[in-house]
Amino acid sequence: MLFEEYDPRDDKMLQVMDNDGRIINPQWKPDIPDELVLEAYKFMNFARTVDLMAVSYQRQGRMYTYPPNLGQEAISTAIGKLMRPQDWLVPAFREMSAWLLKGARPRDIFLYFGGHEDGSKFSGAPNFLPSAVPIASQLQHAAGIGYAIKYKKQDSVVFAFSGDGSTSEGDFHEALNFAAVWKAPVIFTIQNNQYAISVPVKNQTASLNLAIKSLAYGIPGIKVDGNDFFAVYRASSEAVQHTRAGNGPVLIEAVTFRQGAHTTSDDPSLYRSQEEEKAWSEKDPIKRLRGYLDSMGLWNPGDDEPMLEEYKNEVEKEFAVYENYPDYKVEDVFQYHYKEMPEDLKHQQINYEKFLNWKEAQK
Repeated sequence: MLFEEYDPRDDKMLQVMDNDGRIINPQWKPDIPDELVLEAYKFMNFARTVDLMAVSYQRQGRMYTYPPNLGQEAISTAIGKLMRPQDWLVPAFREMSAWLLKGARPRDIFLYFGGHEDGSKFSGAPNFLPSAVPIASQLQHAAGIGYAIKYKKQDSVVFAFSGDGSTSEGDFHEALNFAAVWKAPVIFTIQNNQYAISVPVKNQTASLNLAIKSLAYGIPGIKVDGNDFFAVYRASSEAVQHTRAGNGPVLIEAVTFRQGAHTTSDDPSLYRSQEEEKAWSEKDPIKRLRGYLDSMGLWNPGDDEPMLEEYKNEVEKEFAVYENYPDYKVEDVFQYHYKEMPEDLKHQQINYEKFLNWKEAQK
């Protein structure tokens, strides 16, 4: 019913609450307990705290280039709350909440963006692929995993994320086509945050929207308000039901806005206006969910400050673990590419070790 009501050809966007958190489409509000909504609000704040502090650490020179998540927390929190241990997470690089809900720790994220090999292990997070920086390359992996799940008759779903820029890549279309043909249990979520670095969506595609691209592959697609926790949760939960029933993949376009820079090496003021940023700040996902909780008497605004202070202390401890983490062994960079290391890679390792020895001798 939901996918029929919000046919991408009509360019309608699923929205459950307005910018102030008032429920405007109660028929589509997911039937979930207040405790889960409260947990989601707290977790969105935790993810934002990790994110903001990561940017701060990078600016201090204590971590390398980092892609901020600010303003996109509702999407990955809603989906993260739906994931089970046996489900797969195939991320891009702007799904902080989903990473943490899958089992990653802040220290893992800091290690990854600090250039440490252990940052891609996620030892406490089952069925979790490392972050994919090349645009859309992870989507073919998701389709392949989905095919394997179906072949093995397993009860698992693949949650794959990408951005609006991914829809211009061949990998995006090949992955959707393969998954659709083989009815692989994959939910493809496009985080349409309006800009692929500096390229606006209007220059990315001539399509009516991004969800409509599902029609070419014969799969359901839907456009949802990505800053509306309830809308994302409802659409994603119905997508899960669809794909777990053996009906194949689903495409979700979650409309949101990247409030920060593309990465910490980017300056968004060069390609977007303050007016646009201000307009989108009114749609902030945390502000909206807090408005809902306030109206229902489920949250005391005075509790925000102590909660955030607790989160900051926790993140500081996690970052201390990262900064005191043992250096990784040089051979770890080389030995996990092949079952048996080929000769040219052995020579590369020898030459690199010689360089490090020379560098140390210059001190």
